Amino acid sequence: MLHRRIEARFDAMLERGLVEEVRTLRKRYALHPNLPSMRCVGYRQAWQFLEGEIDRDELRNRGIFATRQLAKRQLTWLRATPWIRGFDCLDLSIVAKSIDFLLREARAR
Repeated sequence: MLHRRIEARFDAMLERGLVEEVRTLRKRYALHPNLPSMRCVGYRQAWQFLEGEIDRDELRNRGIFATRQLAKRQLTWLRATPWIRGFDCLDLSIVAKSIDFLLREARAR
């Protein structure tokens, strides 16, 4: 499910003008590909596309792959952080469960 959502999100970013955004930023500011802002997921791949290093399909594929890697690192970090309580965003009862959790936490203090 996560992979499908990542694909849909990246496709939406492309449809809503990711490449045009990076193109405009490059025209407006003195940017280079090693800046932290240009190394972000999506921006890096759009930069490579604008430089002619990759085609549109490869932009999409690399962007999705990089987003999956980022999500995996984030999940690993969250699992290693014991004081963080996670909730399944696909669980239909997430609202009730999160409210219950917050009420229990408030009573415990």
